[in-house]
Amino acid sequence: MSRSVPSIHGQWSSRWAFILAATGSAVGLGNIWKFPYIAGENGGGAFVLVYLLCIACIGLPIMMAEVMLGRRGRQNPINSLETIAKDEQASPLWKYLGWSGIAAGFIILSYYSVIAGQAMAYIFRAFSGVFEGVTADGAENIYATLKQDPERLLAWHTLFMMITMTVVARGVQHGLEKTVRFLMPTLFLILILLVGYAASTGEYFNQAVSFLFKPDFSQLTSEGVLIAMGHAFFTLSLGMGAIMAYGSYLPKETSILQVSITIAIADTLVALLAGLAIFPLVFANDMQPSSGPGLIFETLPIAFGHIAGGEFFGGLFFTLLVFAAWTSAISLIEPAVAWLVENRNVSRRRACVYIGSSAWFVGLLTVFSFNIGSEWTLFGKTAFDLFDYLTANIMLPLGGLFIAIFAGWFMKQDSSTEELAITRPIFYHGWRILIRYVTPTAVVIIFLKGIGLLG
Repeated sequence: MSRSVPSIHGQWSSRWAFILAATGSAVGLGNIWKFPYIAGENGGGAFVLVYLLCIACIGLPIMMAEVMLGRRGRQNPINSLETIAKDEQASPLWKYLGWSGIAAGFIILSYYSVIAGQAMAYIFRAFSGVFEGVTADGAENIYATLKQDPERLLAWHTLFMMITMTVVARGVQHGLEKTVRFLMPTLFLILILLVGYAASTGEYFNQAVSFLFKPDFSQLTSEGVLIAMGHAFFTLSLGMGAIMAYGSYLPKETSILQVSITIAIADTLVALLAGLAIFPLVFANDMQPSSGPGLIFETLPIAFGHIAGGEFFGGLFFTLLVFAAWTSAISLIEPAVAWLVENRNVSRRRACVYIGSSAWFVGLLTVFSFNIGSEWTLFGKTAFDLFDYLTANIMLPLGGLFIAIFAGWFMKQDSSTEELAITRPIFYHGWRILIRYVTPTAVVIIFLKGIGLLG
């Protein structure tokens, strides 16, 4: 049956607004450091080719399914899945898939805010010249001092959560849309400025281009292929209800296939540009590009501290990090806020206070896991490590798996044909084959690898 009921929260004013919002949800801290690093360490251009194939076969089909379910239900993920399941004569238990996504997003927001707060703190350190001439030990001490001070971490965590709540409280068009219309173009502008500056390093920029794009299939192992599969899934913010919630505000006439492809391309472009901005500075200062998260807060400050204009470009870089984190955070809180508004008859502003305050409170566990609570462990993991493992390795893969199963096997073909409205049958049938067979198989592999059952 056709569903043309509008969302009570309003809708995006245009296709471009949705693309900016969904791209903002997908682009996060992982794009800035993780993708360039894993690409370079797993065959460069060879890894990029495999990654793009994984985006096409895993990430894109699930993204299309999430957007489709969101727009068809026109409600928060829980209510949308319950309504669609009823329409498709499927079990009402499918609504718990929505609960799982919202819970995952809530947990991620709780610790994401703490890490984003650290990036905010570094904006001021960079612009004020704290990194000028800093040594490796000095950079390590600066970061350790920040992490070991629970009051500072708490203050930055609180500030970041407050600005996130403020945006979402203003609604779809006046809050979410206005913010991403400013943040996303600014994010791309900062990236281009940083890449332009990195290009001035000459041979080091060429080294970075080779590091990222030169195919070396001898370095591409089966482990590298599994890494590409996993990152292709996680980079698009799938399985956490955010894309489904954003899809519920999408105008009916908008092509789900076209916007999904655009978002996937934009997300990958940000990751590649970030690599071109970061690695010339790393190579110019004779540093290792395989520093993981430490690359952001310990290695790069050394690079910025030893280049001309390092204060300005370092400040720009950490501003870029915060913008990327901010656009992701507002998508993480939105599904839970929408559920409260729709099911508990509370105002959007009050719902933001409830959800944001709760996530802030849970985030205290992450704050303390870096300092006074570092010895509090469960299964050998601190609160931060446990939250990250639970969401990234269990909740998100299972969420993506069941979204693919529901869209491919429990949603009638007539319903998905109507909602996707793909004009060329070959593209629709290609999506249906992927979402029913290829994507679930790949996500199961990602899940088994994540929990350690697959090497």
